[in-house]
Amino acid sequence: MRATYDDALGRNIIAIHRWAVDQGLRGAGTVAVFEELCRQLVEAGVPLWRGFTGVQTLHPQWGGYSLTWQRGQDHVVPERRARGVQYDRDLQESPFALLMRDGAIQPRGALGWPSLRRRLSGPETQVDFPVLERLAAAGATDYFAQIVRFGPPGDQSYGSGMGYTFATDRPSGFADDDIRLIEAVLPAASLAIMSDTGHGIASGLLAAYLGADAGRRVHAGAVVRGSVESIRAALCYADIRGFTAIADALPGLVLIELLDEVFETLIPPLRTGGGQVLKFLGDGILASFPFEEAERCATCRRALDAAFEAIAGLDRLAASRRDAGKPAASVDFALHVGEVLYGNVGAVDRLDFTVIGPAVNEVSRIEVLCEPLGRNLLVSAEFADAAGDRDRLRPLGRHTLRGVREPREIYGLESHP
Repeated sequence: MRATYDDALGRNIIAIHRWAVDQGLRGAGTVAVFEELCRQLVEAGVPLWRGFTGVQTLHPQWGGYSLTWQRGQDHVVPERRARGVQYDRDLQESPFALLMRDGAIQPRGALGWPSLRRRLSGPETQVDFPVLERLAAAGATDYFAQIVRFGPPGDQSYGSGMGYTFATDRPSGFADDDIRLIEAVLPAASLAIMSDTGHGIASGLLAAYLGADAGRRVHAGAVVRGSVESIRAALCYADIRGFTAIADALPGLVLIELLDEVFETLIPPLRTGGGQVLKFLGDGILASFPFEEAERCATCRRALDAAFEAIAGLDRLAASRRDAGKPAASVDFALHVGEVLYGNVGAVDRLDFTVIGPAVNEVSRIEVLCEPLGRNLLVSAEFADAAGDRDRLRPLGRHTLRGVREPREIYGLESHP
């Protein structure tokens, strides 16, 4: 039975549709939209006790996120779910796995999307999923789940749909018109939510692949080739010593595991110290610590502290891997300071948001000196002067850097971490 739109049900459908479209056009936040959707369903007479929506996301760390509304609570509860075994298990044990599985799709709702209805009390009780057992124990009597798809039929890509569940604790459960109203308004509400969600997915991807600051700038519109600015920054270049020999000796997956663990240990101290990881260079990284001139000394000290902490962490990682019978690696660091150009460089249809300039070349050349000088951290004289930290640094003489005209004074740590 379809709504005629000239009765109470039809008027409620139209009102919520108009509201959802307006929210999408205004760019309202996901949490606010879902919270208001649940409130409007209640005002329309739906005996809603609990509302839930979840969406898979395209992010290397987070598998998805969810929002839960509960009657009597002051606000919607958001949750991000990390990728991993537990997330995969929870998804497979949920009704959504059944709704998404080819060949096992439940009866479709009025608009053609897979849906599922379960009575949680009375003679027709069916609690065939762990979440239904928990909801029934908490007092729920009826449950409805639906997936709203985006994109062409059969599209299984991340972000191609949203999952919803609604539960009531009314003894008689949901009325037929309650379900009709929910099904009718979910498409418009989903578009409003995905308007904000798409923005968040794009921001997360750009931050993961470009770095937090570069990602923000690109997302804000810094996309024109040649759009660069001159900044002052401390630069950190880190590279695995003897990586070619390591790569030749290890199977591919073992090598990737080693790289992942090294970077996972190396990057957090740099980020905590205010660094932006701009590039992964196979077995190395380039990071920058931008500063205004008044913060020059403090920034360079933070960069030095970050490198110091990273070295200590990498030493612990290497010892742990050796104890476990796994291959380990040593990482060399170089620190420099200077003026660089920061922005878009590349071909018209393939750009890189990075830093360029003589200081970038010099910091990579300084790192090459680590092995012959028997050090895992070297800094330029400019950096040593800027940091003003002579208790931890001592001169190692003047050295020739490839491609640099004049020999440069190089400093190393006074003692190893």
